[in-house]
Amino acid sequence: MRHGKKVNHLGRQTAHRKAMLANMACSLIEHKRINTTVAKAKALKQFVEPMITKSKEDTTHNRRIVFSRLRQKEAVTELFREVATKVGDRPGGYTRIIKLGNRLGDNADMAMIELVDYNEIYNADKKAKKTTRRSRRGGSKTVAPAVDTKATNEEE
Repeated sequence: MRHGKKVNHLGRQTAHRKAMLANMACSLIEHKRINTTVAKAKALKQFVEPMITKSKEDTTHNRRIVFSRLRQKEAVTELFREVATKVGDRPGGYTRIIKLGNRLGDNADMAMIELVDYNEIYNADKKAKKTTRRSRRGGSKTVAPAVDTKATNEEE
């Protein structure tokens, strides 16, 4: 049974796991994408997304909360400056996990985790979202064709 199992311990003690996730989050913020195992990528996603949400509002309190978990001043600075401005209008879902296949040495499932807004190649194909279409209540209205005023003035 898995009652109350919310955290993947990743085969590590608590302090080791927190330090590892902090280092991976700093690397993700610095390089915008990293390769790791699928389990670590999923754990990292849960670790880093609340901090990106906090970085949208630049207050001293939010900086201290993020710094207490990341433990690197440069990563916190980059998160609150570059990353926060890029994801400012996004309502969540800041990271993407792409599965890469199995590692040669031990056959572990590998994945690439990246910040969504920094992948220009993947986002270039996407069109702007259209508004949802709903049925009209009134029927179609006919519009009279526009009359060319230059053509009528030249004839006179």
